[in-house]
Amino acid sequence: QVQLVESGGGLVQPGGSLRLSCTTSGLTFSSTAMSWFRQAPGKERELVASISSTGGVTNYADSMKGRFTISRDNAKSTLWLQMNSLEPEDTALYYCNTVILWRRYWGQGTQVTVSS
Repeated sequence: QVQLVESGGGLVQPGGSLRLSCTTSGLTFSSTAMSWFRQAPGKERELVASISSTGGVTNYADSMKGRFTISRDNAKSTLWLQMNSLEPEDTALYYCNTVILWRRYWGQGTQVTVSS
């Protein structure tokens, strides 16, 4: 059974940083591309960043480029999202995500709130 568990969210002031983690089980992590999504209140869920199975290829939504970094440790089956220069507009529930055999899996999400 595939399980994705996010952690690391919290309340941070504008300009601050947070590092989100996604621990996984029930999948061959080293063979699986991974992504981070987020959903703000009243808005649709949007892609934040994605990373290939080896970590060699990463992609970011335009508004996150230069501020967010997605990374992974295949030995630990863990995905991270380093978020710097956070803005109030980054406030959202952040989800870890993967697709295996055409089925999409989600974690429960971790809340990030950027506010002074």
